[in-house]
Amino acid sequence: MDSGSTRATDTDDSSPIVRAEGVTKRYTRGTTPGFFGRLLGRREPPTVTALEDVSLSIDAGEIVAISGPSGSGKSTLLHHLAGLEVPDTGTVTIRGQSTSSLSRKRRTRLRLEQVGIVFQHFHLVESLSARANVALPLVELGVPTSERKRRATDLLERVDLGDRLDHRPGELSGGEQQRVAIARALVTDPALVIADEPTGELDSETGQRVLETFQGLTADHAVVLASHDQSALAIGDRRIRLQDGAIVEGTDTAETHDQQTQAKVE
Repeated sequence: MDSGSTRATDTDDSSPIVRAEGVTKRYTRGTTPGFFGRLLGRREPPTVTALEDVSLSIDAGEIVAISGPSGSGKSTLLHHLAGLEVPDTGTVTIRGQSTSSLSRKRRTRLRLEQVGIVFQHFHLVESLSARANVALPLVELGVPTSERKRRATDLLERVDLGDRLDHRPGELSGGEQQRVAIARALVTDPALVIADEPTGELDSETGQRVLETFQGLTADHAVVLASHDQSALAIGDRRIRLQDGAIVEGTDTAETHDQQTQAKVE
C-alpha cells in the first residue's frame, strides 16, 4: 500500500468502526447578495442547521437504525458518517481516520476501502449492466477482471438478480435497481455499510431478504440505516431518533423504543 493509503493498520480491533463527536452542520439557503444588493439593504441568506452537536459511536457487529421525520437530518448524518461531507464543527472518524483531516482525494480513498453506501436514489450508471455497476468499486481498487466478475455475480445472486446480470438500469424495475445498488455497496466487503431507505422501493418479501443480508454480515462490519420503514428499523440493535438535526431519543434496542412509544400512546 502506498504512503497515501487511508487504510488504518494500527487501529485497535475493539475501537468503533465510526464515531461522530459534537457534529454540527449548517447550510446557507439561497445566495449571498452582491455589492449592489447589499447597498439596497438585502440581508444575508438564512442558514439552516441540519445537524446540531450530534455524537454517537458505532462498533463492529452492530446495526444502528436512525429514524425521524422528513427533514430531521437523517440523510445529512448518513453523509457525514460515510465521509461524503465533513462537519462545520466536531469530528467524524472512520476506522480511526478523521474525515476532516483528509484531502478530498484521500477521503474518497477511505470511502472506497472502508465504506459501502446504499443511496436513496441509486446512482447507477445507465450505460453499464447490473454486473458492471456492482463491480465498479472493484475497478477503482484494481481487482482483476475475473475476480470482479465473480464477486459481482455472487452478490447479485444473493439479492435474487442472477437472471438480470446483463440488464442495464433502464431495463430494471425500481426494486431491482435498488438491489443492484445494495449489491454494489457490499462488493468491497466494507467495514461500514450506510443505507438510506434501503427497502423504500422493495416489496415486503424482497425487503425482508435484503434486511436479512444486512443482518448476516460478519462481526467485522457495522451497519447504519435510516428509514421510515418499521421492519427496517426493527433490525437495529439500537434506534436513534433525530428531530431538527439533534438526537432526541436513543435506545439500546428497537424493541425497547417500540415499548416506550406504545406506553406513551396508552
